[in-house]
Amino acid sequence: MKIPILFLSAAIALAACNSGKTNALLQHKKWKVYDVTVPAGSSYNHVQASQAKDLKDGYYSDAYYQFLDNDLFIATIGGVPDSGKYSLLSNGKIISVTGANGSRGSEHLVEVVKLTDTEFDMKVTTGEYYFVLRTRKQ
Repeated sequence: MKIPILFLSAAIALAACNSGKTNALLQHKKWKVYDVTVPAGSSYNHVQASQAKDLKDGYYSDAYYQFLDNDLFIATIGGVPDSGKYSLLSNGKIISVTGANGSRGSEHLVEVVKLTDTEFDMKVTTGEYYFVLRTRKQ
């Protein structure tokens, strides 16, 4: 019985460590979208590629994201801020973003593709397609 408990304790500690590292890299920075791409490994789809370009040049042309204390998330699109809550799932590989009340009814799941101190790439769903928002620390 002690081995499974020890294994479970180690797994929980590792998960907390990975989520903590992700949170430390995300927090207290302003992440500006500079590119919208089709995820690597996706089969070529002309509509998806066109939408990525349109999103980059339009909706995401002036977009920023911030992750702050107390799980506060702020998205600023076209100069208009909107706030909500965020939480890290799957050892920090998935970010759950909800409305300000934390309701999962409006939850958006974002996959962390790349995260360093200066770059954050996230895979998002827009309509029926996946896109990668490539951001840089401002």
